[in-house]
Amino acid sequence: MRRAIETARAPRPVGPYSQGVAAGEMVFCAGQIGLDPASGTLVEGGAVAEAGRALENLAAVLEVAGLELDDVVKTTLFLADLADGPAVNAVYARYFSAPQPARSTIGVASLPMGARVEIEAIAVRSAG
Repeated sequence: MRRAIETARAPRPVGPYSQGVAAGEMVFCAGQIGLDPASGTLVEGGAVAEAGRALENLAAVLEVAGLELDDVVKTTLFLADLADGPAVNAVYARYFSAPQPARSTIGVASLPMGARVEIEAIAVRSAG
């Protein structure tokens, strides 16, 4: 059985998708860019600020599902410029404790709203 996860503390979907979906013990979070949920605009400060806001948005979605970032087992990062990787890694490392989730990083031609970073996550209840 699947159930949608929704919160006003993360940006509302701009298409036919859910912020997250719980299925059994797993929660699949849609990709988040650095949108401020209150204003609906991309945060200023480039990839570093966007990565932090995207991770805060993911944390908000997980919280509604009764989970936290420590329950994340897999992430995917989409970067409009792979040269931003080291700076994004520094931000990312502040949000995940050991053992860090498995991760893929993919360079893309563009992201919604001109974002530089998008992050999606998969979490599991009792992942530790």
